[in-house]
Amino acid sequence: MIINSVIRIISLLILTYLLLPLVVVIGGSFTDTKFLAFPPQGFTLRWYEVIFHDPTYLKSFMMSTILAICATLFALVIALCSAQAIARYDFRGKSALSALLLSPLVLPHIVIGAALLQFGSAIGLVRNFPALLIGHTIIITPYVLRTILPQLSHDQLSLEEASRDLGASSITTFFLVTLPQIKSGLMSGAIFAFITSFINVELSIFNTTASLNTIPVQLFNYVQYSVDPSIAAVSALTIFAAVIAIILIDLLIGLDFLDEK
Repeated sequence: MIINSVIRIISLLILTYLLLPLVVVIGGSFTDTKFLAFPPQGFTLRWYEVIFHDPTYLKSFMMSTILAICATLFALVIALCSAQAIARYDFRGKSALSALLLSPLVLPHIVIGAALLQFGSAIGLVRNFPALLIGHTIIITPYVLRTILPQLSHDQLSLEEASRDLGASSITTFFLVTLPQIKSGLMSGAIFAFITSFINVELSIFNTTASLNTIPVQLFNYVQYSVDPSIAAVSALTIFAAVIAIILIDLLIGLDFLDEK
């Protein structure tokens, strides 16, 4: 009992420590001063008004959202096909393929961004949406792959074989047997992938322009010249959007899918 109580207290302290920066950011977005202050001095929503009346912020936020959604969809397809091949078949170069797909996890994103910029310049694919999409897909695919692979167990293979023995086609088996079994891996990987893409700065900064900007890069450029509560307001809106997304996922799908085996 004492050990359990100590573990709960330590966990609560760690969780509080992790949440404190969010409290500071959200609180700072309501301050009435022209500089960041916490606790907030007064209460105002004018910094949110500044954001909603600034088309660059709105455009950057939409760009980040669309980019993250597209990159996540591509990453899901690539990771799912790759995981199926790696888990189900033995072929020459299997280890090399797995290492290649997972390599973005150990390579700094700024290095990948610089490499893609150099390569893209040689083929004319630079500073545009496809260049950003390719880069983001590369860095988030490993997250999806790592969450899907453990789901493709030998027990599941037996279920797939039984399905085919009973007359089901490969497509039917995939949608009715395989997909439900790996749903938790797909969803958790998609969440990690979307967040990683949405907040990325290091890779994005190499292929953004004044008219093609993501919200993290927009903030990075802004703080070099000015620091005011509008930055906290943008960050707070991102936090609110994440909370709303989690609530919607829980209502539509249920977060208990993450506990499924």
